[in-house]
Amino acid sequence: MNKNKPPFFTGDIPASPVGPGAQRQILGRDDQLMMLKMDFETGAVGAMHEHLHTQATYILSGAFEFTIGTEKKVLKSGDGCFMPAHIAHGCVCLEAGSLIDVFTPERKDFLT
Repeated sequence: MNKNKPPFFTGDIPASPVGPGAQRQILGRDDQLMMLKMDFETGAVGAMHEHLHTQATYILSGAFEFTIGTEKKVLKSGDGCFMPAHIAHGCVCLEAGSLIDVFTPERKDFLT
């Protein structure tokens, strides 16, 4: 087992700001998979973007308007969505909350 990538994670993982009203905690990862928690304040924006990674998102709390490709939908706690690689997507936080994002392969750009 790689000591730099422990098999357990707890609430003491530091969060990093990623824009106004948003912060990210990397919960676990290896070269093929990455899981993180995103916390958003009301009104914070996850700008439209695309990447080579496949992404699944689970809404832990709050409410978010997601845009995936040309589709828009409001998602709340307990909902989720899936973004294939190279599909433009983004969100606006309508009610402060948290997301769990899973990427394959890992987002090396989040490690710098």
